[in-house]
Amino acid sequence: MLITCPYCGPRDVSEFTYQGDGNRQRPAPATKDLGAWNEYVYDRINPAGDHNEIWQHSSGCRMHIHVVRNTLTHEITDTRPARGGHPASRHHGAKS
Repeated sequence: MLITCPYCGPRDVSEFTYQGDGNRQRPAPATKDLGAWNEYVYDRINPAGDHNEIWQHSSGCRMHIHVVRNTLTHEITDTRPARGGHPASRHHGAKS
């Protein structure tokens, strides 16, 4: 599977580390709502189809990126920086 890093271009998945679900919202750090923290830490969905994920290019530029990956085919349809933006920050049609 290839992941297109916005800075380095297409790279093998072995250069990346999966960082988690890109749709999760972390509770406010000061909150004492244990239910919200429990849900954030333990509750997971297992979607079939396109899924937003966060990956880190750990063996390259170390950038965190958002990836849209189909969980059935592993096809990656979009990558972009997790924060900010770079002029070449959107790549469509990356092949897996």
